[in-house]
Amino acid sequence: MRILVTNDDGIEAAGLHALADALRPLGEVVIVAPDRQQSAVGHALTVSEPLRVVPFRSNGQHVGYAVNGTPADCVKLAVTSLLPWRPDVVASGINHGRNTAVNILYSGTVSAATEGTLLGIPSLAFSLDAYQPEVDFRAASLIARYLVQHLPQLGVPLGTLLNVNIPALPLEQIRGIRVTRQGASVWRDWYERRRDPWGREYFWLAGEYLLADGIPDADDVALVQGYVSITPIRYELTDFELLEPLSRAVDELLPLPRMSHTSCKADGETA
Repeated sequence: MRILVTNDDGIEAAGLHALADALRPLGEVVIVAPDRQQSAVGHALTVSEPLRVVPFRSNGQHVGYAVNGTPADCVKLAVTSLLPWRPDVVASGINHGRNTAVNILYSGTVSAATEGTLLGIPSLAFSLDAYQPEVDFRAASLIARYLVQHLPQLGVPLGTLLNVNIPALPLEQIRGIRVTRQGASVWRDWYERRRDPWGREYFWLAGEYLLADGIPDADDVALVQGYVSITPIRYELTDFELLEPLSRAVDELLPLPRMSHTSCKADGETA
């Protein structure tokens, strides 16, 4: 098995190397990750500046490459141009902090796995529900290896990624695995108005996470209860329930107004 490992916390993040070390017994592992912190960048791609790639060594061994781009950049670049082989699996993480509910939309960790999925490669995103600098990744690493190893048996179709969130508990205290849906928890956030040492004003994002517990099969609920949460994600954004009523409403508005040859105003409009 050939495995591409990436993340959004940067190439020196402990969770990234814990994941890579855990997956090496399964096959050939190469890291291609951002050269710096890239949390909450979503699925951004770099289009206005060149991408630069620097070989990265860990414990004296070449383990991969650092890229001055986003997580999605790293996966796209690795698969299409950098690696001499096509990965069998893309594994993103292990992220410092949960990626559940609305966080999925912002997460660079999930977006890296999304890019792998868009490229037709089975992909998983792993996140640990902890934010302490010295958090223990051992249990999360073992769970990640178990899921990657058994991914073929899970029957996940191409075009769907697995978003995996792991409670920050010793392995023996984790209650099991639940397949979940994306929850409804949201951020109540705002920007604090501050001043730097020179008196210049700036704004800093702050907020609190409002945990929604009204959906029993939601990702956040499983995580709080001590379960590993696995959410299958497929990026089809169409609101299918709205297609027919919206189509009828649009038909009632037709025909479109005509534009005047002598002005930019539609027929019937006055200055």
